[in-house]
Amino acid sequence: MNNTSQNKPRITAEEYFSISPETNCSTELIGGEIVALASPSVQHQEIAGGLFAELRQFIRKNGGSCKPFIAPMDVRLDQWNVVQPDVFVTCKPDSLTEYYLDGAPDLVIEVVSTNHSDDFDRKLLLYRTSGVREYWIADPKNRKTLVYFFEQTDFPDIYTFETPIPVGIYGGAFSIRIADLLS
Repeated sequence: MNNTSQNKPRITAEEYFSISPETNCSTELIGGEIVALASPSVQHQEIAGGLFAELRQFIRKNGGSCKPFIAPMDVRLDQWNVVQPDVFVTCKPDSLTEYYLDGAPDLVIEVVSTNHSDDFDRKLLLYRTSGVREYWIADPKNRKTLVYFFEQTDFPDIYTFETPIPVGIYGGAFSIRIADLLS
């Protein structure tokens, strides 16, 4: 019998949440299948932590209902998909449960590490179809960030790490230079 993903047993988000504390490693549920996540590199953590700090500082200074989060925190996109974006912002605090965000964040940022195809392919499609408004893919190897504004176009804007990236969910009221986050 051929063991393809088509005949593997799928689990739901509810089942995933009931067993995920037992795994003792970072995982996501993609299409009903549990996917293990690799430990991030130092550079990955510098970028993700810096992005979170910049977003948090802007939100605190300007108020509003939006809240930033950093991995590991679960986001239940639907019955078959639970992800842990590196950084995300939700402007719907009523969607927060005690342990996870139930629904699509407004902004998702993934920092590419060993999961290159996940961020550029699988998660791109998943975030686009689940209602994420803005998706950044920061690629340290190529020192570029692809920014998708799903409400406006299907094509990304591409920024070097040295170029300020306007945060679209805030209408470009502030921008972040990823090069400034690296030591």
